[in-house]
Amino acid sequence: SKATVSVLNWLHPLPRHRPTMGRDTSRAHQKKPSFKRTSPSSTNPYIYLLVKIYRFLARRAACPFNKTVLHRLMMSRTNLPPMTLSRIMLNMKGREDKTCVVVGTITDDTRLAEVPKLKVAALRITETARARIVKAGGEVMTLDQLAMKAPKGSNTVLLRGKRSARTVYKYFGAPGVPGDHARPKIPAKSKTGRKHERARGRRAGKAWKVKA
Repeated sequence: SKATVSVLNWLHPLPRHRPTMGRDTSRAHQKKPSFKRTSPSSTNPYIYLLVKIYRFLARRAACPFNKTVLHRLMMSRTNLPPMTLSRIMLNMKGREDKTCVVVGTITDDTRLAEVPKLKVAALRITETARARIVKAGGEVMTLDQLAMKAPKGSNTVLLRGKRSARTVYKYFGAPGVPGDHARPKIPAKSKTGRKHERARGRRAGKAWKVKA
């Protein structure tokens, strides 16, 4: 009866807030955040339009080419190294009928005597490189023109420059250790003067010392 329930509640009152089930708040079981870029860091509106185009193509015309181009459009500048005409020519040997795609800058190489007929599509191309390609009877396209011509990347070769070609990579390593060819970081005061790097690598006082 109601009287019995009220007496029991008076003798053994229930807690106002029922204890909830324990939660696992350890870092190992939390959802790890994704550090993948979802938009380019550049403020160039043309880059944003390209991202919009290739995001649509990656969703509606799903293929690895469009997803890769979209990913590279949002990369940092250090991860989009330039590529010279000589390097493109070597990679396109035997594939002259295909279009070379570079999500980055195509630069000229003055050491190259003759430029063959090439079809290229790039984010940016220098004036001299463009003039040499056009003079050889080739074709230069932007990436939005490529999206109209080959929405799934058919008959294309996707290339990119060497990321470790930057001067900063020459300093990575352990200079002075036998077998290591890393460039030592020399103090500014020892870079000038008559005794510039005398006995280099022999003593600790001369920039660095080879460890036995």
